[in-house]
Amino acid sequence: MKRKHLDCNSNVLETIPPELASMESLELLYLRRNKLRFLPEFPSCKLLKELHVGENQIEMLAAEHLKHLSSILVLDLRDNKLKSVPDEIALLQSLERLDLSNNDISSLPCSLGNLHLKFLALEGNPLRTIRREIINKGTQEVLKYLRSKIKDDGPRQSDCVPETTAMTLPSESRVNVHAIVTLKLLDFSDKQTALIPDEVFNAVKNNVITSVNFSKNQLHEIPKRIVELKEMVSDVNLSFNKLSFVSLELCMLQKLTFLDLRNNFLNSLPEEMKSLVRLQSINLSFNRFKVLPEVLYHIPTLSTILISNNQVGALDPQQMKMMENLTTLDLQNNDLLQVPPELGNCVSLRTLLLDGNPFRVPRAAVLAKGTAAVLEYLRDRIPT
Repeated sequence: MKRKHLDCNSNVLETIPPELASMESLELLYLRRNKLRFLPEFPSCKLLKELHVGENQIEMLAAEHLKHLSSILVLDLRDNKLKSVPDEIALLQSLERLDLSNNDISSLPCSLGNLHLKFLALEGNPLRTIRREIINKGTQEVLKYLRSKIKDDGPRQSDCVPETTAMTLPSESRVNVHAIVTLKLLDFSDKQTALIPDEVFNAVKNNVITSVNFSKNQLHEIPKRIVELKEMVSDVNLSFNKLSFVSLELCMLQKLTFLDLRNNFLNSLPEEMKSLVRLQSINLSFNRFKVLPEVLYHIPTLSTILISNNQVGALDPQQMKMMENLTTLDLQNNDLLQVPPELGNCVSLRTLLLDGNPFRVPRAAVLAKGTAAVLEYLRDRIPT
């Protein structure tokens, strides 16, 4: 069954209509670019998985705004006016992705460290309680730092995580065993290494791993041993490396859902990637692509393609129209000399980003009106 979603982007809403808040089957809701001052309450939306409320005027989060979001996986609050995040954020135990970028947040609650986030965006905030080098190390290091600052009344293990985990084997001294056991995360990021040591994979042992983070290294190729995780891992982060090709081992990860390959040297993707039958999101920003990779058209599960800051000069709107689950396409800062009018037929798109390309039409005034207006503009230009 397809995900039930609703797009209310760019509707200049100041409040949420009661009928929207009572939609019991709603799973995916877009409310970007409105005039909301508070995060809406959704008492009846028990199935809501994704809530996108970026680019509003939200100033405050409180327990009553969060308590009904028990199933939420993705919460996008970027580009608002938030000054703080409440301790009650810990109520969102299913939350995997939280975007707080470009707000006015100066500190984070320690309780945030108890969430099992896979992605946390904090850029553009005047944070004063967390050192920049910790933030630069990525999501898991931020969560680890927050957990280490929790002041306990009692020695509850879930709230009390030491700054360093004692290792029984000297050979595993560089491996975050705690992340493997408790977060199902294999993390060897920000080491500036050209090779992932065998001890990293050896440390997995019989544990289940759902996420891999090898970002911010000097990898020229994807470690072959990643194939050992093919029946488990759903989230792989290989960003900020020196990859010039994608190996077939990656194409064998049967449950891969989120793939981050930004900031590498890629200019193509292998045809074998179409075997990634669960892939929903791929980030290819800051690479060297000159066209949208052909194989992406043949992955029907894709809902998000981020390929900004490349040299993409062409895409195939006819094939893209067949991608019924594609809701987000980011083509900012590429080399598109024209936007094919047939792209307007891609009615599943909820977010289409085209700024920073050398085309003359649609003009900036049309782009500023949002995705629905751009798609309508393009449809009107399709030759009859």
